[in-house]
Amino acid sequence: MPDDQTMDQPELTSAGQSEQGQQQPQADPPQPEADPGQPQADSGQPQAEQEPVSAERKKGGGFVRQTLTILVAAAVLTLLLKIFIVQVYVIPSASMENTLMVNDRVLVNKLVYHFRGIHRGDIIVFSGAGTWGDLNGQPIAPLPSNPVERFWDQALAAIGLRADTTDYIKRVIGLPGDHVACCTDGNITVNGVQVNESSFIIPANYGGTQAADPASLETFNITVPAGRLWVMGDNRSDSEDSMYRYTEYHDSLMQSTIPENEVAGRAFFIIWPLSQFGDLPIPGAFEQTALNAAPAAAGLGLAAPLLIWRWRRRSERD
Repeated sequence: MPDDQTMDQPELTSAGQSEQGQQQPQADPPQPEADPGQPQADSGQPQAEQEPVSAERKKGGGFVRQTLTILVAAAVLTLLLKIFIVQVYVIPSASMENTLMVNDRVLVNKLVYHFRGIHRGDIIVFSGAGTWGDLNGQPIAPLPSNPVERFWDQALAAIGLRADTTDYIKRVIGLPGDHVACCTDGNITVNGVQVNESSFIIPANYGGTQAADPASLETFNITVPAGRLWVMGDNRSDSEDSMYRYTEYHDSLMQSTIPENEVAGRAFFIIWPLSQFGDLPIPGAFEQTALNAAPAAAGLGLAAPLLIWRWRRRSERD
């Protein structure tokens, strides 16, 4: 009779067992040799799980840098545009009514006078620094002569960090050497030629009663000094301009005129409000060719005696 031990033995043995039924250790399968050029995987977290996190962080950082670069570049370009090319100015007072109303926004071309001279009839913006001071008559130090310091000063003013700046906006009436007088038939004359301003000025008046000369509250007869401009507001009864200062400072031309080199630019377009939207052309009254011909004729008249004297001296020598 077969014993129990024989009956309990299996008929077949597994691949890892000996014939006596004992299990032998399995050999590990051969591993492929590592390629020196390939990065080794981290034993902790698989590389496949780490890469998306790193790439996402890099992507976020790049977006922030690009955004900051764009914002800085835009700020620098805006600043350069305001300093050198075009700037928006807000009309602070009624001195230029009805051409420009309080709180109108105008574009001022700061580049135009690098390519052409100032014209009669131009509406200009000029700095109170070194000219008329602030609106209370207090002096403002002129801008630095050093180009770097001047640029920095203008940059601070453009972004509103220089509080001691006051800009004026007026219309050019007389250029250097012009003979400007008031009044003939109620009009200002420039070099003996009447300038009819009735289409754009508010006539001068005393408490609602129109003055005898609509073009000015006061009479004057001056010659504009070299390098300076005679300017007036279109609202002839409510403008601190050359006429007002000429009376206030006892006929001082240096106090009533402004230096050409303090002109910041020419107001050429109203952008706000939309009801006023449009350009600011030079009025036809200032386009008369006689205005330019008169100074030449005056110069010829002054030179005539000298020419006659020289001709006589030559005749005597002969």
